[in-house]
Amino acid sequence: MHGEYKMPGGKLIVADVEVDAGRLSHVRISGDFFLEPDTALDVINLALTQLPADSDEDTLTVAVEKHLGDRVSMYGISARAVAVAVRRALEPQA
Repeated sequence: MHGEYKMPGGKLIVADVEVDAGRLSHVRISGDFFLEPDTALDVINLALTQLPADSDEDTLTVAVEKHLGDRVSMYGISARAVAVAVRRALEPQA
């Protein structure tokens, strides 16, 4: 599943996810944003993996924030923007 979100005043966030037994799997976040350190992207992907696929934006946001902590600088992206992109990926396609 694929979802995209352009954060207001920020950059494009892309979420590619799979769902297995009602949980997020194979989560891949990408886009034209910057993270410092670069390994933070792996942390975001792992933070979202295995969460229930019906998690709301607040739950997804908290999971990302909790795993990143204060050690990461995010440019053009936020934990909330990641959550929006993931929820868009999970929405039924018309």
